[in-house]
Amino acid sequence: MSIENAATGGSHPRGPVDSSRIPRYAGPATFARLPRLDEVGGRADVAVVGVPFDSGVSYRPGARFGGNAIREASRLLRPYNPAQDASPFALAQVADGGDIAVNPFDINEAVETVEAAADELLGTGARLMTLGGDHTIALPLLRSVAKRHGPVALLHFDAHLDTWDTYFGAEYTHGTPFRRAVEEGILDTEALSHVGTRGPLYGKQDLDDDARMGFGIVTSADVMRRGVDEVADQLRQRIGDRPLYISVDIDCLDPAHAPGTGTPEAGGMTSRELLEILRGLASCNLVSADVVEVAPAYDHAEITSVAASHTAYELTTLMSRRIAGEKAAKVKAAKAKAVK
Repeated sequence: MSIENAATGGSHPRGPVDSSRIPRYAGPATFARLPRLDEVGGRADVAVVGVPFDSGVSYRPGARFGGNAIREASRLLRPYNPAQDASPFALAQVADGGDIAVNPFDINEAVETVEAAADELLGTGARLMTLGGDHTIALPLLRSVAKRHGPVALLHFDAHLDTWDTYFGAEYTHGTPFRRAVEEGILDTEALSHVGTRGPLYGKQDLDDDARMGFGIVTSADVMRRGVDEVADQLRQRIGDRPLYISVDIDCLDPAHAPGTGTPEAGGMTSRELLEILRGLASCNLVSADVVEVAPAYDHAEITSVAASHTAYELTTLMSRRIAGEKAAKVKAAKAKAVK
C-alpha cells in the first residue's frame, strides 16, 4: 500500500480542481483550488482558514484583505511539491474552511472569536493553516493550539520582535502577541526563535526583554552570512520533536519580495531563503501555522501574495507529510497487533 493510501486508510482525499479541465482563473478562489470544508463533510486533516482582521496594526492598514489575496495567488499552485518530493493534497485531506468573521471595532472580542473558532476546528482533529489578517491573531491561535498540545515551540518569521508590551496602552496589537503568549505560559520557552529580524528598535531594552522571555534570534543578516542549511539545522536542534507552531509575518521578506505589507523594513530575506528554511524543517512536528500581514493595496503584480501563497503551500506540505507518516505508523502498528 502506498503512503498515500496508508495515510488515508485506503481512500483518497479530495484534491484540487483539475486545471487541465477548468482554467485556473475560473471558479471560486479557494486556497490552491481545494474543496471547501463543507464539501468534505466538515472534517479535514488540514483546514485553511482566513481571518480578515487588521484592527491591531500600528502603521499601514489593509491586511484584512490578505487572506483572499493569498487565495487568488494560490490558483497557480500545483498538487506535487518537488522540493519536498510530496503531493500534500494526496497525503492528507486539505480543505478551505473559509473565513473567521471577527468584529473589526473591538479587538478583545475579535481575539475571543478567533480563539473560539480555532477551538472548534482543532477539536475536529484538524491542523490549522491560517491566512491573516494582522499578527494580533497569532495570540488566540496559540492559545487554542496550546489547549490541545500544551506549551508549544514557536518559530516566528518576522522583521520585528512582536514582544513589545503595549501600544497606546493596548495589550492586544500586532506588536504584542508573543509577549502575551509568554506571560500566559502557552509557549515552550526552551524552544523559541525569531527568524529574519532587522531594522531599528526603540532601544536596547527591547532585545534584553526579548532574551529574558527565552527567544533566540536569527537575523536576516545571519541568514545571508550563514546560509539556509545551517540556519535550518540550528532551528531543528532547538525545536527537537516538540509540538511546533510557525508564524510567518510576510514582512520577514525584503520589500523587494514583499512590498505589500504594513510595516516594511529594508534588508530582509529573499523568498527563496524563506522557502528553503521551511523545507529544512521537514522532520519537525508542525501542528499549525499562520501567514499574516499581507496588505494587497501596497502590492505590485501580486508579488507579496504569490510569496505568501507559496509559503502557505510549503507549510501545508510539512503538515501533510507529518500527518501521513503518523497515520501510516498507526496502520503498521494495527497490522502488527493483528498478526500477534
